[in-house]
This record gives sequence, C-alpha cells and structure tokens, in this order.
Amino acid sequence: MRKPARADNNLFAELPAPLFAGLFDAARPLRLSADQMLFLVGDAGDGCYLVEDGLLKVTVVSPTGGERILAILGPGAVVGELSMIDGAPRSSSVCAVRESAVRFVSRGDFQAFGERHPDIYRHIVSVLAKRLRDTNLVVVAASFLSLKGRVARALITLAEAFGNDVGGGRIVIRQKLSQGDLAAMTGIARENVSRILNEWKRLRIISRLASYYCLEQRAVLEREAEL
Repeated sequence: MRKPARADNNLFAELPAPLFAGLFDAARPLRLSADQMLFLVGDAGDGCYLVEDGLLKVTVVSPTGGERILAILGPGAVVGELSMIDGAPRSSSVCAVRESAVRFVSRGDFQAFGERHPDIYRHIVSVLAKRLRDTNLVVVAASFLSLKGRVARALITLAEAFGNDVGGGRIVIRQKLSQGDLAAMTGIARENVSRILNEWKRLRIISRLASYYCLEQRAVLEREAEL
C-alpha cells in the first residue's frame, strides 16, 4: 500500500513510507454511508482508522446537547490512534460526512507491529510533541481571539487542508460547509457566524462559488486570526 500524498497531523503522518505501508497493508477495509457513525465517545479504543476516501468529522457534545466539531478529516488522515495506543475509551465521536472508505488497524496488530519495528515509537513521540504545541495554540485562540478571529482561523485551517488555488491568490475550500458547521468548529453562535460571513462577503474578503467558500483575501483573514 502506498502512503497517501497528503496526511493530516496524526501520529503516523511522518512515518517513512515502508513503515506506513507495513502498518496499513493488512488493514481491514470498511465503507461508511453518509451520516454513519464510525465510533462514539466512550466506546472501547480498539484500533485506528486510515481515511482513504470521503470525509469524516470529529465531534464532542456538551451536557446541554450542543455539538462542537474538533476536526474535519479527509483522505490521508488517521483517526482513533490515541485510544489505540493507551487503550482508553474514545474521547470523541466520529461520523462520516459523506460516503467514505477507511481501513482499520486493531490495537493488537499495532502492538505486534511495534514489537517488530520499535523505531515507530520515535516518530510517534515527535508528533505527540507537535500536537501538544498545537493544542496550546488552540487553547490560546479560544481564550483570546475575537469572534471574527475564530471564524477566520477556522476558514484558514480548512483552506490549508482542503483548499484549491484557483488563481489570483483565491483559494476555494473544496468541501461543502454550512454556517452550522463553522459555528460548531469555532464554538460560537450560528447567528454570529452568519453576521461575520455576510460582512466578509460584502467586503469581498470571502465569496461562495457553487456552494463552496472561497477565500478572496486570505491576508485579511490571517490578520484577523493573529493574536
């Protein structure tokens, strides 16, 4: 199995191609229909999943029932790897946004692979350190960024993961996202997201192209997202 060309910030993203292929070659393929749950918070951490096709969202739900989207993952991403390593229950829920294909590696298979290839743990430690730094940035952003800054940060993050440069510095986010999705990603009310997006459309900072968001002036959004 060839390592995907693009991998998100997961524990296996930086593995050398031979290690990556060795781990996922024998992984069990699964298909998910749109809106199908992959696993729920509290489920046993029995393995991890490599996204081969489609789109998944990682969420948590507040005691009042509000959903917060922690991440949107496309091909190349791995989800569920932390529970696979420590055996703890799932800390979030994962659902297919649309029809998707994943490959499953069990916790037992991972441990057996690690015994044969102990070098894998050196790579994992490196990525865990980066994750800790990224988590610190997320906490700081949620604490100190303005509402506009939080929406700008979400759009920039999505553009980095799913954006296509269509010329003239314009970047189209090739995933269909609702205002509710952006509200769930930023942790602010949908009405505030709507107000901010409408203002940016009027100022031609963003636009909508065939149901996709387009960043017309990324530099402006980057300034909004600065602390």
